Amino acid sequence: MKKVILILAIITPFYSAFSQTAKPNTDLKEQKSKAELFSNKSGSLIQRQFTDVGSLRGCQIQVAQFTDLIGGETTKAVRFEYAYSGAYSSDTKIGLLDIDEVDALIKSLNIIKDKIMPTTPEVYTEVEYKSRGLQAGCFYSKKQWSTFLKIERFDEKSYVFMKDGDIIQLLSLLNDAKAKL
Repeated sequence: MKKVILILAIITPFYSAFSQTAKPNTDLKEQKSKAELFSNKSGSLIQRQFTDVGSLRGCQIQVAQFTDLIGGETTKAVRFEYAYSGAYSSDTKIGLLDIDEVDALIKSLNIIKDKIMPTTPEVYTEVEYKSRGLQAGCFYSKKQWSTFLKIERFDEKSYVFMKDGDIIQLLSLLNDAKAKL
């Protein structure tokens, strides 16, 4: 009887751990841009073309065109590429902004430039725009506004911090990219 109780005491924690089924990550598709999902679909032959638009603080901005050479479908996106260099590692961060998100980012940056940055909040304040793939925004700290672009939404090493006037240059580059979409 003692052996049975001992065996049950040992097996029970493992049984409950293995009996739980993993919940599928349904948010994973929502985290990827439509262009990224298109370019990674299986059963297709994808051609990728990149047209340079310009750069800002080490971040290359391009128009990416993805063509399924079998099905003939094409989609475009704005591509952001940033070479991160840390003390112990380096990596290239890439983010895509879908065609349907470009206008919202431009509108958000204009609001930040015209309505948010002229203010002087009394407390630490953050304002950010989130797309499927990247983030942009600003924060008020130490009596000044700082703007940023985060190339990969869930990667803390993909921040591109901007200086005064860079938001105007980013808006110009986005408008140039939009004209090429």
